Amino acid sequence: MLNNPLELANFRFIKRIVVGNDNPDQMRSEAEVQSQMDLVNLCLGSTPRGRILGLEKNVSVRDIGGPEVIMQSLVYHIGFERKPYFLDEAK
Repeated sequence: MLNNPLELANFRFIKRIVVGNDNPDQMRSEAEVQSQMDLVNLCLGSTPRGRILGLEKNVSVRDIGGPEVIMQSLVYHIGFERKPYFLDEAK
């Protein structure tokens, strides 16, 4: 367990996870978004336990030859003391 979670030197591995739609050419289905959120929950609830170091909130409006498309995504930066074994299995 980390003594001081605010010290970035304690984190040896950082996983970046995008949840939502970030590419207008490849819109993600609801099942894919749920799978991404399940990975975030796995990182925060399993051993070794990850900590959220940063969060990016992205919203963009695109006009793709017809109706405007609003794309939203969250990017989680989750830090670990060491690389978790379950990230090698989940891809």
